[in-house]
Amino acid sequence: MKPRIAVLGCGYWGSNHIRTLKSLGALSAVSDANLARAEGFASEHDCRAVAPDALFDDPQVDAVVMALPPQFHAEYAIRAVEAGKDVLVEKPVALNVEDAERAVRAGREAGRIYMVGHVLRFHPAFETLKSLIDAGELGEVRYIHSHRLGLGKFHTENDALWDLAPHDLSMILAITGAPPIEVRGEGAALLDHLSDFAHLHMHFANGLRSHLFASRLNPYRERRLTVVGTKAMAVFDDVEPWGRKLAVYRHAVWQDSGQWAFTANEPTYVPVEEGMPLTRELEHFIGCIETRAEPRTTGEEAIEVLRILTAGTVTHD
Repeated sequence: MKPRIAVLGCGYWGSNHIRTLKSLGALSAVSDANLARAEGFASEHDCRAVAPDALFDDPQVDAVVMALPPQFHAEYAIRAVEAGKDVLVEKPVALNVEDAERAVRAGREAGRIYMVGHVLRFHPAFETLKSLIDAGELGEVRYIHSHRLGLGKFHTENDALWDLAPHDLSMILAITGAPPIEVRGEGAALLDHLSDFAHLHMHFANGLRSHLFASRLNPYRERRLTVVGTKAMAVFDDVEPWGRKLAVYRHAVWQDSGQWAFTANEPTYVPVEEGMPLTRELEHFIGCIETRAEPRTTGEEAIEVLRILTAGTVTHD
């Protein structure tokens, strides 16, 4: 039998978890501080509605997916793992490094799975990009830049950096295999005191550089990760249709008689298996529960993401 998983938090992203877990045959219960909301989802998806305080001692729940406002993630994750439940915690896992460290340590000491919802790590295009990098197809990676732009969503607790950047930081850390040694942030707040635009500039020990641009006040959507290597460049563009989501550019640059020359080649579009990242993420979580394997997106990685966010945060009066 599949693990029995409850979803704590029935908001926008929690509802996606609920539908996906139901389709995978693993949804046991739903829970929300607004009991009427939880009961509505329970009725729709033929499962139980459980009050948050009763969830952790529920013998019919093996694991909990947490899609809460981030200030509650650490507290509830600790309660869950200490009650013997495995957890998948949505990003960001906390609002400060100390709370995240406490929660991850509690999960480790309890011997529970502590997975983080960095969903784009499970995107087939990113998985294919990572395999190309690992196989040396791009040569030595020298630069990574990511753009995550659009209009909304607007939060009272999270600015554009904390809301949007964790996705890209998780992908960047997966490629670099190590955290940056230097982080510099820039931000601009137009609506209130929270940044609506954010830039992060990162420097890694091996000389690799990276920058990230996030905006929630942009007139168009952009979801693009670019990796520049010594042999080729690759672009993961999630706005493009499946046949064009991953492009490899084999441009050539060289010196001729002391002058730089180059050839610009047309992109090669790499075939990518179609699949929903959230479905693949939850399938991975179920597999980790069943096999006790370490998740691809660990709590330790989430702590590194929080360290970068903290270092790059710009405060506004």
